[in-house]
Amino acid sequence: MSIVELRQYTLHPGARETLIELFEREFVTGQQAVGITVCGRFRDLDDPDRFVWLRTFPDMAHRRRALEAFYTGPVWRQHRDAANASMVDSDDVLLLRGPGFTPEPGTSEVLATVCHPTDAAAFAAYAARHLGTAHALHHTEHAENDFPRLPVRTGEEVRVWFGPAAEPAPWPTRRLRLEPVKPEGFPG
Repeated sequence: MSIVELRQYTLHPGARETLIELFEREFVTGQQAVGITVCGRFRDLDDPDRFVWLRTFPDMAHRRRALEAFYTGPVWRQHRDAANASMVDSDDVLLLRGPGFTPEPGTSEVLATVCHPTDAAAFAAYAARHLGTAHALHHTEHAENDFPRLPVRTGEEVRVWFGPAAEPAPWPTRRLRLEPVKPEGFPG
């Protein structure tokens, strides 16, 4: 299982497409060049001013080294002002452990569920009955954020899954309807 960041950005009104274009043109390959796997990138279908994305790392030590390399490197230095100008908030970040998630080509909508279970055993039973292998299931990574320059939400126990709608969980949940960003030259 990888270390996964689920990043949810609130953007200034009308800035989402500007950020997506910059992200796809510069930040995907810029992060990949330092060993970061950039997974799914999404428009929130219920909020035109939100951009949601995931990136993965093999472990926490690799995460720290890769983030240091990217955020002190030339790609971020050259484009950070433009990226930051599009954002109201970039601190809604969950640090997770799981497989990561990239939608299949041609997917038009993805359902992501963020659940706050109060009982780990009861959640495991729920997951066994309702989630199966059709969902990419992630859980809170409790390691200390060793790159504090980028905050992550702490003090929460969450389960996040991507995939078809499942039987509603008996705990507080938030469902995100997401449209995958289609990279330049991507069919569909």
